Amino acid sequence: MPVFLFKSMPGWPALSIAAVLPAMLLTFSTATFAADVLVVTDSRHPVRAMGGERVIELDLPSRIEAELSAGLPADASLAADLVRQRMREGKDELQRRIGRAYQGVADAWGLGIVKVPAVVVDRRYVVYGDPDVARAVACIEAHRRTQP
Repeated sequence: MPVFLFKSMPGWPALSIAAVLPAMLLTFSTATFAADVLVVTDSRHPVRAMGGERVIELDLPSRIEAELSAGLPADASLAADLVRQRMREGKDELQRRIGRAYQGVADAWGLGIVKVPAVVVDRRYVVYGDPDVARAVACIEAHRRTQP
């Protein structure tokens, strides 16, 4: 069961998705969702994206590094030469991928994400544990509409 945390409402109780989902699905379409949606996850927790959201995979930096070191020879000198060659060949793209991956990890850390998957809306609201991004955003939107 997903855990719902609304940062703007300290002490707000967890909501039951079963209780609010039918109303949310009838009330909200993808077009009404907030513009700033961030999903934080990893390769062990796949999510069902709705499109347009930024997805941060916390284990992406280590997966890129594993690609770079895949199939290296046992000889340290030869391995170092091969890694340098791989880095030269794909230098620009590799640097972009690594930079984006680590920036995502830093962004998630800066938001205080404590569990994956996490769906964050407007850097203010978060739903933990729901892999369906549209459903998590709909829950947040339902909460926001009840606020004055």
